Amino acid sequence: MRLTPLPSVSSFYSSNTTTALPPSTSIQHQLNRLFDSYRDSPETEPDKILINGAQAYLSDLSIAVDEVVHFALCQLLDVGSIGEFERKAFVSGCRLTSDPAYFKTIYRAAFKFAKPEHQRSVPLESALEFWKMFFSTASGGIEWNKGSNGLQWLDLWLEFYETQGKRPVNKDLWNMVGELVLKTTEAPDEQTLQGWRTDAAWPFAIDDFIAWVKEKEKVGDLSSAEAGQDKMDTS
Repeated sequence: MRLTPLPSVSSFYSSNTTTALPPSTSIQHQLNRLFDSYRDSPETEPDKILINGAQAYLSDLSIAVDEVVHFALCQLLDVGSIGEFERKAFVSGCRLTSDPAYFKTIYRAAFKFAKPEHQRSVPLESALEFWKMFFSTASGGIEWNKGSNGLQWLDLWLEFYETQGKRPVNKDLWNMVGELVLKTTEAPDEQTLQGWRTDAAWPFAIDDFIAWVKEKEKVGDLSSAEAGQDKMDTS
């Protein structure tokens, strides 16, 4: 017997294709609703999708149980037993934010989707939108804006690249922006700025960005960044 696919997967993704990124709580809520729609026994197993629901979910994704991609999905969602999905792992699929190596892999792989086919670079406008998506927890990425006690790195980078960079983003710069995000989220702001080495293997655009941030700090022009969303809205 063939299970009738639920419209949940397609409706979830079609409702999240706008450029305006919803709050992280909204995404979590929608993922919980998506999970709920596939549960076999909501009353007895409220936090599990069992065999029938799992088959419907895979069917909606056009994935067969005997395809390699099925096992890739199981690994991504931390499945302990074939044919079962746990709510926590399903909703958080968030190794992206807790595993820097995995984040780097996903971010670098996104380059080919961000650039037009047969082109070597990502257009400026597209790069800005992808950075907003990857470097904000609002869309399930890594938070690059640290809050009132640290520099609002994402806001600063977007402002800098939109006003100073003004050019398509090649693969090297794309990859190194990801490295910069990891570096600045792991080290204190002061250490990043004061210990920055211009002779390291960073693209000129990133060296110029750090110099630009240092200058803004020197003249006391970082207040708008520290305020969070005053200078640039990244939501």
